[in-house]
Formats: sequence, C-alpha cells, structure tokens
Amino acid sequence: MVVTILGKGAWGSALGSLVRRNDQPVSFWSRRDAISIGEAIANSTVLVSAVSMSGVSSVIEQLQQAAIAPTVTIVTATKGLDPQTTKTPSQIWQQAFPNNSIVVLSGPNLSPEIEQQLPAATVLASHDLEAAQKVQTIFASPSFRIYLNQDPLGTELGGTLKNVMAIASGICDGMGLGTNAKAALITRALPEIIRVGVHLGAKKETFFGLSGLGDLIATCDSPLSRNYQLGYRLAQGQNLEEIIANLRGTAEGINTTKVLMTIAQQQNLSVPITQEINRLLNGEVSPQSAIENLMARELQTESYQF
Repeated sequence: MVVTILGKGAWGSALGSLVRRNDQPVSFWSRRDAISIGEAIANSTVLVSAVSMSGVSSVIEQLQQAAIAPTVTIVTATKGLDPQTTKTPSQIWQQAFPNNSIVVLSGPNLSPEIEQQLPAATVLASHDLEAAQKVQTIFASPSFRIYLNQDPLGTELGGTLKNVMAIASGICDGMGLGTNAKAALITRALPEIIRVGVHLGAKKETFFGLSGLGDLIATCDSPLSRNYQLGYRLAQGQNLEEIIANLRGTAEGINTTKVLMTIAQQQNLSVPITQEINRLLNGEVSPQSAIENLMARELQTESYQF
C-alpha cells in the first residue's frame, strides 16, 4: 500500500511517522507544494486527510479534478464541523466520493506525544470494516494501538465536540478553580456531547470509548492541546485575536462552538456549556460570568437520558 498524507502540519507529520515505522511507502502533500495534488497521489492506494476543517472543501475540489480511483481508501483525521453545512468531514468526503471507502481516525492523540513514540491508542471507524482493517495495519505499532468500530459519525463527533469542552477546561485551570470544579466540568461535558451525538444519529456507546471519553480527558487535561491553551489564556485576560495569532496551528474549538450552537438552536438541544463558551468567544461574558452562569442553573437530578 502506498500512503499519501494530505497536510504537513504537526498532525500530518505525526501520522506520517507512524506509517514509516511500519516500513510503508509514504509521501506528503500540502497546498504550498509546487506539484499538483493529482501528481502527488498518482500511485497512492490510501489518502490520509490531515488538513484543518477550513481546508477540507478545497482539497476535495482538487481531488475531484484529479479523478481518484474508487479503489483508493480515504482516511479523514480532521476534527471539526463545516460552518456552511454543519456536516462532519467524513460526511463531506463520502458525499464527494460515494464510491470510495471512508475511514475516520480519532482518539486521544496529542501529536507531540505520538512523535515521541509514547504509548497511545486510537479508533478507526468505517461502515466498510475491511477498509478499516487495511488501514489498521498501516498505522498500528507497539506504541500505537488501534481499535475498530462501525460508527464513523460517533467517532468523529466525539473527537470534534470535545474541543469545545477543552476551551472550558482551560478556562477552569486558568482561573485556578481547582480539581473539584474541573472534575464536575468534564463529567457534565460528556452527557452534553452524547446528547448532541445521539440526536445526530451516532451510537451512545461510542462516546464512552477512546474517541469520546478518552479524547475528552486527554484534551481537557493537557497544555499540549491548542483548545486548552486558548481557554487558559482567555482566563488570564488575553485578547482572543492575540491568542489566535500566537497559537501554533488551528484551535478548531472556536469554529466548532459556533456551528454546534447553530445545530442546537435549530434542533432545540440543551448545550449549557457550549452556550457559555460561545458567549465568551463572542465577547458577551467574561470567564468569571460564564462560570457563575453555569453554577446558577436551575437545580435538577443527575439525568443521563439521551
């Protein structure tokens, strides 16, 4: 199998390192390259999209012009929601390439730790289990364990929606609110994510796995997470535009928060944490006010009805 990684950022580089460890042929392409995407993927059997959400549509348009074969497996490792359609990356890829197998890769995978070959695990999800098994052999190694499932939507949403919660977690730590507050936040974040995911058609049990709870824990508890960094710096009083300008890479949680609020308003979903993060990002409340609003919500039972 010949693998081409689309995207040369930290995540794309980390995924390429995993492929190399298994002595698989791998090449890279980005929009800044002199060669066209068609030339770059000429002999590829597996394409791995590691571009940011904002770049997905452009890459797809270029690939459609290149007319890739239906035998090529497409792996999407992007975490985000499209602001125009509110769709996930895999939904966009499948719509553009209905005859190709689409595989979602998502889990608690901070790229610097992957590069250091620290132990990690992830999920590959696809309706085509055979395609997922093929991709599994490309990435699996003694330091990178891969599980399979057939719920690509849930796998993708778990890795996407947790970025909103990572911003909240960074705020929690940036304000020095303590372990109790952070534990409460993460615990309440999970049912909010599941509520949205199940409503959109995902399986509830997927969110208790690596791509749900696992990714939520990792991203909410690590300064390596750009979304966590964003929240932390907001709590320190820094300006949002200044933070974005100094982040290395994209904090997908900003766009995801906006799109998730659109979905929640259209479909009457309760997303209290997301709502406060959205108001904070829009400059409507301070970090302190956002916390106070969450703590002042109406008293209720601890319900897990999704």
